[in-house]
Amino acid sequence: MSVVKINVLTVPAEQREVLEKRFSARAGSVENSDGFEWFELLRPVEGTDQYLVYTRWRDEAAFQAWMEGPMKAAHQGAAGGEGGHGGGERPKPAASGSTLWSFEVVQQAAPKQ
Repeated sequence: MSVVKINVLTVPAEQREVLEKRFSARAGSVENSDGFEWFELLRPVEGTDQYLVYTRWRDEAAFQAWMEGPMKAAHQGAAGGEGGHGGGERPKPAASGSTLWSFEVVQQAAPKQ
């Protein structure tokens, strides 16, 4: 059954817009990955400064392949804009902390059509 990965990002109020723009600029980068099923960026409404990055994958192997391939390349490419070779500095992270939660989907329901 599917696995869910939730990256919990602590984002100071002054960095929220930066974080959301960075995710928007990378829209589509995960959707074509083998085994990818779902993505959501969840903005906190009250009582916390933590964003949730929700992704769902066919299995753990698909998630790990994405982490070692496209995800790793995207983060390395952020350094200098050319794979990390000169031409500028890596942008400051918008989040001040990050924790990855992992779950297996044991039950699900879809809306009625």
